[in-house]
Amino acid sequence: MELLRYPIGRFVLPGKPSLEDVEKSISIIKAFPELLKGEVEGLDDAQLDTPYRPEGWTLRQVVHHVADSHMNAYIRFKWTLTEDTPEIKTYREGEWAKLPDVNGTPIEMSMSLLEALHRKWVYLLKALNPGQWQLVLYHPGFGKEIILSQLVCQYSWHCMHHLGHIRSLKESNNWP
Repeated sequence: MELLRYPIGRFVLPGKPSLEDVEKSISIIKAFPELLKGEVEGLDDAQLDTPYRPEGWTLRQVVHHVADSHMNAYIRFKWTLTEDTPEIKTYREGEWAKLPDVNGTPIEMSMSLLEALHRKWVYLLKALNPGQWQLVLYHPGFGKEIILSQLVCQYSWHCMHHLGHIRSLKESNNWP
């Protein structure tokens, strides 16, 4: 069950990521919309409405969740760049996954949103200077202050984490 829930392993907050770590994370965030598109393209509604694990989200919910999560991520970066040690707001992801803009909603809406959002987000990330990567925010989910370079690593992991869910379900069902 652990492997189904965390196909690439649990996220481990890095101590102080290097600029190379940051660049690698940005590359993953940049590539993610196309990678996701490649994984879900051609799946029918029955496949999209299949949970990736028992009592887990459906692939449709995963796609919509990633769009919701990454919108929050983008805002978290902007808060940190414009405020002194902001406390970011968390949200009830599981409850968001039950809302009407998720279940039964075509994934193309979130796919288009992700494509535009990631282009804008990557543009922002690439423009940051080394000092800005050290800006601090308070993350209630971690229960402590973290820096932007750690946050970008978390979101690159998040991209690959959910790609892992989709890939593992496709593999276990022999879906192309």
